Amino acid sequence: MDFSNESRVLHRCSAQIGNLLLRSLWHLVHFIISICNFTLDIANVLESYLISSGLLGRYKSLHIAKLRYLAIVIESEGAYQTLKIIELLQWLEAVGVKHVCLYDNEGILKKSKDFILENLDGAILFQDAHENNVLLDQQHMTLEFVSFSDGKEAVAKAANVLFMKYSKSGVTDQNKKEKIFTESQMTEALKTVGSGGPEPDLLLVYGPARCHLGFPAWRIKYTEIVHMGLLKSMNYGSLIKAIYKFTMVRQNYGK
Repeated sequence: MDFSNESRVLHRCSAQIGNLLLRSLWHLVHFIISICNFTLDIANVLESYLISSGLLGRYKSLHIAKLRYLAIVIESEGAYQTLKIIELLQWLEAVGVKHVCLYDNEGILKKSKDFILENLDGAILFQDAHENNVLLDQQHMTLEFVSFSDGKEAVAKAANVLFMKYSKSGVTDQNKKEKIFTESQMTEALKTVGSGGPEPDLLLVYGPARCHLGFPAWRIKYTEIVHMGLLKSMNYGSLIKAIYKFTMVRQNYGK
């Protein structure tokens, strides 16, 4: 009886010691990871400050010609920070970025586009520039405003355009079994409904989530995506660093 009680006590003590060791190990690992993240954050802040101050020479020469079209995704809460967005666009204009697509899920930026355009010297809408064929050599920035409605709804509208075209063509039952719609036809249909913008070379995400937040998927097949953190914490150095890294990468496109 005494031996049985001693065994239970020993087993209970061993279990408690094991739990204590596992808990201590978990806290130690968590502490080490926190220290590493804190150190990386400090290093990034310091690097951003040095870039902003112009002390890091390699960031002064950007091959900005490689960045033909830039997309910026902003989460809905950040989309209300219009002055921050204007400041961000002014930074981009200063380094030579000419074509920018602004996206938010709820279409808040579309409602603010007139105010944004008024506060940027000579900026025009991408659609107007496209219609007048002044995209490649124009002096001022072009802006495209996109929201979630330009995603799934645009695909539905484009599919309806293709269906109507198919219905009017009088295709026979034999041809109906064949492949009807190609990628080029879908691209043309998207342009018809006003959602066929160019594919961005680089997409910057400002928000807590590391995803494109519903940006039209067919436009980012080869796009480089970079998470930039919250819009309220944006800084010039991080922006230049992201653009610099993109311009230094050699992109290989599949066939």
